[in-house]
Amino acid sequence: MAYVITDACIMCGTCEGECPVGAISEGDGMYVIDADACLDCGACAGVCPTGAIEQG
Repeated sequence: MAYVITDACIMCGTCEGECPVGAISEGDGMYVIDADACLDCGACAGVCPTGAIEQG
């Protein structure tokens, strides 16, 4: 299952730079993860300061 970003996202952008395949992009009011591109590695979840990224 791909990771997802919840409403707790504060748009800091930390996760975007951590994704090894570029599956994270800026969405409308929060970042979003492309489920088809996500490798399920968890790198993004490990750096999120608000814990807004979880396995979907």
